Amino acid sequence: MAMADRPGAEVWTYRGLFVGLAFLLLFFRLLPLRPSEGTWAWLDMILPEQATRVLLRVTTGSEAGFWPGADVLLCIILTWAMRRPDCVPVLLLAAVLLIEDVVLMRPPGLWTALVLLAAEFLRGRAELTRGVSFMVEWIIASALIFGLLIGYRIILAITFVPQPPFGFGLVQILATILCYPLVVAFSHYALDMQKPAMGEIDARGRRL
Repeated sequence: MAMADRPGAEVWTYRGLFVGLAFLLLFFRLLPLRPSEGTWAWLDMILPEQATRVLLRVTTGSEAGFWPGADVLLCIILTWAMRRPDCVPVLLLAAVLLIEDVVLMRPPGLWTALVLLAAEFLRGRAELTRGVSFMVEWIIASALIFGLLIGYRIILAITFVPQPPFGFGLVQILATILCYPLVVAFSHYALDMQKPAMGEIDARGRRL
């Protein structure tokens, strides 16, 4: 169904859902959940105990540390920007990301600016990406995820802002890349979010 035939309320429903998902993810990130050293006992089944300790120290800076999870919100933003850019407008993204920056005590605006650049990059190439296969889409998203997270770390390093070990960042990049297909599947099957058809327009008559 073309966006012009959809009620405008549907677009706002997706936007409200995006805000709800963003704050739900932020809530879980604020929970004091820190796996204990015993959480990594399964690694001892496939690696020598000392190797497990070294791996944890390299990636987290501590033998009793925890590995980072995927940046699910970033996956959602990239997925929706590629499928329904009208559901994640710039102002909405900026507001949500700035709130996340403040709550997580990140340098205000830095991560927001980087993610907005990536979203606008995808928005401006919607006609090119709508016909590509999922594997090509995944490669594009993976390149953006890698570039965003590495670029963010480089800027923090230049400004001498303390940050976790580099291995920690690499694990987060890998986890986020692997999470992307799951977010795509959730958006497609659970939320019925499709890429716009060729020549499809939004409620204001603008080409998607």
